[in-house]
Parts: sequence; structure tokens; C-alpha cells
Amino acid sequence: MMISKTAVLALVLSLGGASFAQAQDAEELAKDLSNPVADLISVPFQLNYDDNIGPDDGGSRWTLNIQPVIPFSLNDDWNLISRTILPVVSTDGLPPGSGTHTGLADTVQSFFFSPKDTVGGGWIVGAGPAFLVPTSTDDRFGVGEWGAGVTGVVLRQSGPWTYGGLANHIWDVSGDTDISSTFMQPFMSYTTPEAWTFTLNSESTYDWESEEWSVPLNGVVTKVVQFGDQPVSFGGGIRYWADPAPNGPEGWGARFIMTFLFPA
Repeated sequence: MMISKTAVLALVLSLGGASFAQAQDAEELAKDLSNPVADLISVPFQLNYDDNIGPDDGGSRWTLNIQPVIPFSLNDDWNLISRTILPVVSTDGLPPGSGTHTGLADTVQSFFFSPKDTVGGGWIVGAGPAFLVPTSTDDRFGVGEWGAGVTGVVLRQSGPWTYGGLANHIWDVSGDTDISSTFMQPFMSYTTPEAWTFTLNSESTYDWESEEWSVPLNGVVTKVVQFGDQPVSFGGGIRYWADPAPNGPEGWGARFIMTFLFPA
């Protein structure tokens, strides 16, 4: 059977067009991942390793943050975005000589009311309540008490760049522990047409009760790929504790991340 040159050319062009469309989709998904209030269901699994912890700097810690993000359309103008952070923690040598312990830490649950359109000439914003949920299975991993507060995010996306910040403040609601903690996450990322994203951020926490900072700096590289019909982002990077809390991690650490994406 003879195949015409026209048919071959049409097949090549159609495959090339499909590849270009897939590349565009991957790039847009990568940019959406840089937006904490994007209209995109995602389930990140973020694994962090920290060292030099404790009074003798002999402890270490693995933390797996399970972070599902689920947007809900409220009407033609507003979305509600649910962001959950459930940490699974494994420590070694904390306290010194205690061996390995694994369990859950407390969960931070945030809700952002976000306009579907940008404001102020291109800014994306969102704000709402934040809650501390006592899911910790051991005093080593959390305070085990309820907390509540406010959260907000503001960012801008211009070409390949995304920059902005997310913050929350949580107070104790009940229990024996006084909680007044501020979390601040300034971030900046650059996404390439090939769906690589290079991100720098800080995840600073200030404890108003003890008047102490905890400031890690993170540099991460991720890539959106397609496994069959399932888009996935994966990558990793390094972290450095610029201002560790007393008995907290010091020096260098590592971060690995895999995110399952469910575009509408």
C-alpha cells in the first residue's frame, strides 16, 4: 500500500502540534503550581531532611508534608481554596539517646477566599481563616492543641516569573500551651517553556511567646512530566537554616517533592 507524501507530512505536523500543545500545557501547569491559590487540584508530597538538632546537635529529622490543595468555585467571581499541611515526622536522637520515633505532627488547615480575576493591575490575592488541628501523636511532634488565626497571600505572575508572599498567624484556642506564632513565606520562581521551575523561598516562623525566629532558606528545582494521562511534578533542592531556633536544625538540609496534578 502506497502512502502519499501529503499524508506523511500531515501526520508529522499533527504529532508536532500535539507535542507543542502538551509542552504548553506542562508549562502552564508548572506556573499554576507556583500560585498557592491557583484553580488547580494538586497533592504535593514534600520530604524534608534536617540535621544537627538538639542540645548536642546530634539529632536528625525527616518530615513528610502531605499538602492537598483543593479549589471550590463559589460563584462567577470567587474561589475558595483549601490548603492542608499534614506532617509525618521521623526523628533520631531527639532527645539525645532516645533512638528513632515516628508519628504525626499537628495539621495546619487554611482556607483562602480568592477573586477569580486579578486586582490592582495584575495581582493575585487571597485571604481567610487558618486553623491548627491537634493531630500530633506525640509531644515530640506538636503541642496537641487547637489554634486559630488568619492567613493571606499576594503574588504576581509576569511572563515566566512568579513572585509574592504567603503568611499566617495562629493563636491558641484552648489548652495549657500559649500559642502566638507568625509564619511568613516570601517566594520567587522562574518557569521555562520546558516546564522546569526554579524556586527560592523562605519559610520563616516567629514565636511571639519565646521571642525566637526560625528561618530556613530553600532552593528547589522541579519539572512537570506526563505519566500516561497523569501529570506529575517532581524535583528537589537544598535548604539552609539561616537563623535556627534554640535546639532546632542547623546548617544544611535537603528537600524532595512530588506533586500529583488534577487539572480541570
